[in-house]
Order: sequence, then C-alpha cells, then structure tokens
Amino acid sequence: MASVQWHSRARKYEGELQMCRLEVSAVDFSDYHPLKAITVTDSKARRGGRKGSTSSSSSSSSSVALDPLSSMLDGTDPLSLFAAASETPTLPHSISAGELGRKRREKEEEVGSDFEPWSSKRGEILSRFTTTEKLSINLFMGSDKSKASSPSSAVSEKVRTRLEELDDLEEGSQRELLNLSQQDYVNRIEELNQSLKEAWGSDQKVKALKIVIQCSKLLSDTSVIQFYPSKFVLITDILDTFGGLVYDRIWSMCADPHPLPESFSADDVNDTAKETCLNWFFKIASIRELVPRLYVEAALLKCNRFLTNSGIQETLQRLTAMIRGIGDPLVAVYARAYLCRVGMEVAPHLKDSLNKNFFDLLASFRQIHGESVQNQLSQQRVEIPIYLTLYSPAIHWILQCVAYRAPEVLLTETMDRCKKLGNNALLLNSVMWAFRAEFVAMRATDFIGMIKDCDEAGFPKHLLFASLGRSLSCADPPESERLSILNEAWKVATKVRSPRDYINCAEIWVEFTCRHFTKREVNTVLADIIKHMTPDRAFEDAYPQLQSVIKKILPHFHDFSVLFSMEKFLHQQEATRDPVILNALLHICKTMHDSVNALTLDDEKRSLSLLINGFIRMVSFGRDFEQQLSFCVEARATFCNLEPVIIHLIHTVNQLAMETRCVMKGNHSRKTASFVRACAAYSFITIPSLTSIFSRLNLYLLSGQVALANQCLSQADAFLKAAVSLLPEVPRTISIEGKQRSSEPFLLDFINNFLSTLLVVPDHPEQGVLYLVRGLLNMVQDYTWEDNSDAKIRVYISALPLLAAMSQESYLYTIPKVDSNETLYGGDPKFIAEINKLCETLIAQVLDHLKGLGRDEGVRRQSSLAFSLFGCLLAHGDLRNNKLNQLAVNLWNLSHKHGFCDTRTSVRTLEYIKHQAQQADLSHLSDMTARLSLQSRA
Repeated sequence: MASVQWHSRARKYEGELQMCRLEVSAVDFSDYHPLKAITVTDSKARRGGRKGSTSSSSSSSSSVALDPLSSMLDGTDPLSLFAAASETPTLPHSISAGELGRKRREKEEEVGSDFEPWSSKRGEILSRFTTTEKLSINLFMGSDKSKASSPSSAVSEKVRTRLEELDDLEEGSQRELLNLSQQDYVNRIEELNQSLKEAWGSDQKVKALKIVIQCSKLLSDTSVIQFYPSKFVLITDILDTFGGLVYDRIWSMCADPHPLPESFSADDVNDTAKETCLNWFFKIASIRELVPRLYVEAALLKCNRFLTNSGIQETLQRLTAMIRGIGDPLVAVYARAYLCRVGMEVAPHLKDSLNKNFFDLLASFRQIHGESVQNQLSQQRVEIPIYLTLYSPAIHWILQCVAYRAPEVLLTETMDRCKKLGNNALLLNSVMWAFRAEFVAMRATDFIGMIKDCDEAGFPKHLLFASLGRSLSCADPPESERLSILNEAWKVATKVRSPRDYINCAEIWVEFTCRHFTKREVNTVLADIIKHMTPDRAFEDAYPQLQSVIKKILPHFHDFSVLFSMEKFLHQQEATRDPVILNALLHICKTMHDSVNALTLDDEKRSLSLLINGFIRMVSFGRDFEQQLSFCVEARATFCNLEPVIIHLIHTVNQLAMETRCVMKGNHSRKTASFVRACAAYSFITIPSLTSIFSRLNLYLLSGQVALANQCLSQADAFLKAAVSLLPEVPRTISIEGKQRSSEPFLLDFINNFLSTLLVVPDHPEQGVLYLVRGLLNMVQDYTWEDNSDAKIRVYISALPLLAAMSQESYLYTIPKVDSNETLYGGDPKFIAEINKLCETLIAQVLDHLKGLGRDEGVRRQSSLAFSLFGCLLAHGDLRNNKLNQLAVNLWNLSHKHGFCDTRTSVRTLEYIKHQAQQADLSHLSDMTARLSLQSRA
C-alpha cells in the first residue's frame, strides 16, 4: 500500500438529505380501514376419505377473521406440524382427562412472584441472630478404610460395605472442635459445604452423605440457643446443595435415549434411575437418629418424583408425623419450617401438609412454657422475650406458606385456634404478617380485642399493633371502625417509653392516619412524635424513620396551604423562593449532608444525594438569574462532600446559562454575556473538585458547548483545552458498581463526542491552524492504551470525517452568531492543504498498524479496521483520485482476505456503491465497483 494524497469529497448536504427522504406513494383508502376485519381464505387438503373414494381436496372461504391462536387448539400450529413432519412421537402412556385437570390445577397453584422467597429472608436472619458465646462442631475427617471391590463383587457385599461406611461416621471418623467464635463456626460450615462438593465431584457419594448427616446432627444441638436460627440457615444451605446434586444425578441418568420433560411422571423414568433413587432412600433409612434422618430425607423430597406419582404427597405426610417425635419445641418448629420450604418448592399445591404442620405446631406450642425449656433458658441465662424471638423466622415462614393464596375461611379458623391457646402474642404477630392484608383489615377490631388479651411479658403489644398497622396501610378496614382503631393503637403507642420502639410503631400508623383522616389528626400525630423524640435528642438515632414519616405524609397532602397550616409540618411541593421554606429545607439538607463520614456506605450517599438534588430542583427565583446563581454558590459550599450533588449543581448552572440566553435579549445582551461568563467561571472552578474523571471530562465538554452557544469563545476554548489536557489522566480501568472495567469504551465515546463539537469551534488566532484537533490527536498518540488494543487507530479513523467536514465550503451544522472555520478561512487553499496533510498522516498511521496485524492472531482485527477505513474513504474521500481509489480497493480486498468480514454487510455495501454510481458526480464509482469482489474464508 503506497502513500496516498488525500482529497476530501465535496459534499452537498441539502441534496443528500433530500435523497435520504422516503418517497411518497399514493394509497387507495376507499376500501381500507385499520380496524376492518380481514378476509381469510382457508384451504385444507383432506386425505384418506370414505371407503371407495379417492383423495380429494376442498376449499372454503370465510369473511370472518381467523384467530391466529385458535389453531393451537386444533393441533395445527406451525411447530406442531413441523414436529409431526420430522418424526411421529410415541407417548409412553395415555393421559386421562382427570390427569389433565390435576396438572392444570397444579399449574395454577404454582408459586408466583408475589410469594417472598426464602433467599430474601436468609441475610436478615444471619445478621439478626448472632452470639458472642463459644461454639463447637464435629468436623468430618474422612476415612480411607473402604476397600476396592472387584467387578465380580456381589450386590449384597456392596450394600454391606456402604452401611459399614455409614456406621464409621459414628465410630470416630470425626474431630470435635471447641471454643469457636461465630465467624470460625461459619468458616467451618463453609469448609464442610466445600468438602461436600469436592467429594461429590470425585465420585465419593458415601463421603458426601456422611458430611450431610454430620451437619444435620448439628440441628439437634441447642447449647447456644440464640445462634440456632442462623445455624439453621447455614446447615440447610448444605442440605439444599446435597438435594440438588442427587436430583441432578438421577435426572442425568434418565436422559437416555431422550431427556425427561419438565412435567414428567414416574412412568417416564427408566429402571436404572429408579434403582439409584431407591438406593439413596435406603441409605437414608439406615440413619439412626431422627433429626438427621428427617432433614436428609426432606432434602431429597423432590427425588420421589422418580419413583411414584404420589410419592411426594405420601412422604410429606409421613415426615410431618415424624416431627412429632422431636422433643425440643425450637428444633421441631425449624424442622417444620424446612419441610414447608421444600414442600413449597416441590409441590405447592399440596396445601394439606402445610396446614397440618401449622396445626401440629399450635398443638405443641404449650411446650415452650414447659419445665425442660425453662431449665434450659435458666442455664443459658436467656430471658423468655429473647427466646420467643428465636421462633419468629420459622413461624413467619410456616404461616407465609400456609396463608399463600389461602381462602379467607382459613384465617377465621386460625384466629379461633389462637384464641383457644390464650392468644399467644408470637403466633398472633405471625398471623397478621402472613395473611392477606384485606382479610386482616376486615377483622381489625377482632384482632385488637385479641391483642388486648395477650400477655405483654413475652411479646410487647406495641409490636403487635405495628404488625396490624402494616396490614391496615395496605387495605382499608370498615369505615365505621377506623377512628376507634386509631385511638386504640395510639393509646398503646404513646405509652411506649423507648424512643426507638415508639418511632418504629408510630411511623407505621402515620400512613393509616393520612389515608383516612384530616390534617387535624395528622398534626396531632406529628405533635406526639415531636414530644417523644425531642428529649435527649433521641431524633438523632431515628433519621430513617423520621424520613419515612415525611415520605408517607407528602403523597396525601399536595396543597401547600394545607401543609403550611399544620404547625408541626413545613413543606412545599411546587418550586419556591420563599426564604422561610428555603432556610428550613436547607437546614434539613445540611443536617443530612453533615451526617456523611468515612464510614457512610455508597448506597446511603446516593440516597442522600437524590433527596438533596430534589430540593435543589424545587428552588426557583424566576427571572432573577443572579439570585439563582448565588443560591448555587451557597449550595456548593454546603454540600461539598456529596459529589452527585456537585455534578447536579454544575448541570443546573449550565441550564441557567442557556435559559438566560433565551430570555435576556436586545438591551440586555451585555448583561447576558456577563452572567454567562459568571456561570462559566462557576463550572470551571467547580469541575476540578470532582473525583470521577469521566464526570470531569463530560462536564468540561458540556460547559464548553454551553459557552460556545452563548458566544463566549475564550471560555469555551478554556473548557475544551482543559478536557484535552485531562485525557492522559484517564486510568486504564475504572470501577463501575464495584467491579473493575476497561475505560476504553467510555474514552472512545467521549472522544467521538468531542470531535463532533470541534467542527463548530473556531481556531484561536494565536494558536495556529486546527490547534485543538492537533492537541487532541497528540494526546491520543501519547496515551498508554491497553495491550493489543485498536482504540487509538479507531480514533484516527473517527477523526477523518471531522477533517473532511472541515474542508467543505458550507459546514453541516453551525452555531448562530459564532463564526466557524468555514467563515474564518473561507476555503483558503492553505487551510485545505493543512487538513489534507493531517489526513494523510492519520491514514499512514492506520496503514502501518494494519501491516502489523498480518499475523494469525491479528487478522480478524485487521479485517475490521480495514473495512472501517474503507467505509470512511468511500463516504468522505474524493475517489476520483487514482491513488485514493486504489487504496480503497486494496482495503476492501484486505478486509475480505481471511473471510472475517460479514457477508451481508459486504453485499449491502456493494449495492449502496452501485446505487451511488448512478449519480452524475459519482459515476467514477462504477469502475471501482467492478474491482470489488466478495471472498470467503478458504
């Protein structure tokens, strides 16, 4: 590829725009309407007619629009026809109408997105139930005593050996670790989980089962009772892993000759898979202790699908009955919770087992106050209120499963049973949490009566009223009962001494008050909140709850006069300049800002920034732009630690400058220029304080564009030069949402945006021709790009269209009252020569890079870059020049040399060239088209 002389193609933008517009075609609307039914002719060929007749066909025509989905009911949809044409499927067994009905009901009762999954509760349990006590664990050490059996070993010998291996777990193949901290304990559990996966991966299935049995035994231990809910979460994670491994293993055995469908039955499973599944259940049956045997079999509940169609239902009933043999009520309730969890995952339609678990729980709930439990609590020095909270995750989950899409009558039955138990507060709280808010709201007065009868010693009544308030914030109770409900709830809330407990309850009932009462009642509630939270500055520990109170009030009171008339509240939703309101809100925002420190989480910073930015958007001084700018100066000093707020202020000031340009005209032109320069100074001073380098780059460019639009050329020049000088500081990687990512895509996007702006930027009289373009390209040349990166070359290719546009007599776009280079130079030959020289330098750099990509690992990149440069020459180069024309042909051939160029794109490009060659001033493209050929990979 020899050196080439660049000549830009002369462009006529108006003519090109006209050619790109769609042609207008006349349409006859006499018999057309978009809602008119479509006449469809349906032709069907019938084969194999009545006896003695030949094959015949019939055609029917109907003016009724056929439903495109109705053919699905006939079995004539395209996918079914295709499947029938390719092969004739054989059904393993016939499906009766009753079976179809059962499957349809199961499908309808599947768990939907409105069911809160266990995974969402896991983190809260682990963070809530912690301990400083020392823990112990039996760590599995493995065993090498197993003997390699010969291929001729009898099956009974294998079974005996495996049973001996299971017994080996209880004969010393474990090591007890004592005095572990909570974190050490968690680490040991993670080690066991990893050992389980490694054992399974190395085909040591018995060892994997031993690990699971050992972990399940830990759920019998309540020696550190306050940690039990978290222990349950950790151990059941291992059980879930084991259950998934076994199920996937058996599923894979059913893949021959065809994989099982999702809705398979036991009749579809081959004998080998069934035998393996039975083998696993035989191993589980040999576990001696009740708790590990129960948990391991529950983990494999889904595997019952491989054996019988009713296996899951029968197993659930049997395991539910087995739990009655667990003496410790805490261990039993979590066992029921796990059984309900796997039951909801596998067979959510089996409601009977869920209800049975809950009613069994109610029947055994009196054990909590039994002598054995009281002795245990006395030994561990745990108070009964703390002990009761250990039950809440399990009971909450069980009731959530029971109440999911349950009929209203079930709530009535549950309330009756709770009354017979003496209105246990813990159960009552879970009931109000679990059942639909509409059901609870209709019985709000009944619940209040039950709450009054509860013993407050074990579970405070304000927590029960908080749970009731959550339901009433989602559904409305009968109108005649609303005032009495609020009075009863507030009688309890206002007597709570702890500010933290008080605000947690009051915050919930604010929503109910705003929805159903007037500003008078809301003002009374706010007064009570202020009364409780003011002493000892208790409000400093309750900012999130107080913020929630404000958020709940605002949607119900949009009228400023109503809010302002409440002496306990001050707010304005519309934009305002009132000094009292601004000072009050500015003080609140400053308090939020001053709470930020080195330990503040990024999410909290973003939340605070959004609130403060919302306040800034509300401030408007009308056409008093100088006052608006003064406010932004004050806000910058006040909120200097929140970068999103500073960025928002810079955007606000730039918008202010553009609004000033639109409003202030005529006699105010000098004042406008002075104000815009003040806005530019604000941005120029503020941008360097930002830590995000791409925020700085983009704001420098934006501020330069705003200054240019306001004819402030020296300010625009300063912004653009600052952006160019900042490019070397761009790191090769940046952090996005906590992950390190390459900065190249963002840098290329910025440079392309910057190049498009340079078209309208006039040269500085003291800096020389194209000094900003040269400065940018020099920075790109010196920047340290990633290894094996083509980013620099792509910038060079992107600069060619800019330079070609600069050489035109009339530019594609300009800024009113700003003289671009088209006016300054007026097509001066020396200016055009400088552009051509710079283009030739860039093309030479690109060609040198293409030569270096000739090796095997670079040919794909070479093809892409060559095609990009070809497209640039085609669009912007004067291909009447023989050397430039030959270069374009060479680039085309190079891009297709190794077959990496997209054929469809190449074909469409050729068609475009042929179409362009039909124009009189582009007829020279016809000769070039004859030399362009499509090649494929050899």
